[in-house]
Amino acid sequence: MNAKRMFLINIILLVVLVGGGFVGYYYYNKSVNYLSTDNAQIAGQQVTIAAPANGKITEWNGTTGDKFKKGDTIGKIQAISDKGASSEVDVKAPTDGTLVQSKAVKNSITAAGTPLAVSYNLDDLWVTANIEETSIDDVKVGQDVDVTVDAYPNMKLSGKVEQIGLATAGTFSLLPSSNTTGNYTKETQVIPVKISLENAGEKLVPGMNTTVRIHK
Repeated sequence: MNAKRMFLINIILLVVLVGGGFVGYYYYNKSVNYLSTDNAQIAGQQVTIAAPANGKITEWNGTTGDKFKKGDTIGKIQAISDKGASSEVDVKAPTDGTLVQSKAVKNSITAAGTPLAVSYNLDDLWVTANIEETSIDDVKVGQDVDVTVDAYPNMKLSGKVEQIGLATAGTFSLLPSSNTTGNYTKETQVIPVKISLENAGEKLVPGMNTTVRIHK
């Protein structure tokens, strides 16, 4: 009875050790060959379409989802000159893009420079991954990257490291950290890394959360 029990115990210990070895190797291999983070999002070039003049919006043809080519007329503004003469000024798309937000209201009064819409070129999206400064030395331009999108877990994307930021993400914060009290607590900073996508899907939109795995 004791011999059988010892045999079973030895078998169990062997299974635990082998299983633990495989798990340990998996995490060791992952840490040595890959750098992963879920602090990453789909990004693109945001373009603000602003009113070119003071006046009344007499025409507006831009709704969310509409695509425009550079130079296409989206709306018209009736502008009044200092001499009282009126003229219509076209609101044109500054670049190719798709409207993701439309703020203009027909027949409303607007001022020059007021944002009327926001567009993105949805055919030119990338991933911005925030890499901790303690790991940034492992990141090199040209490295292969595996990308998983939270919204579509079955969608596997491939990419490459295209650009490594020259400043931490916190540098551009509206409320940067301050040390005026003298009670400074060091926090690990993150550096934005731009990752180009080689097979981006049509379902991707800016702001989607992603997980990236950079091949070292």
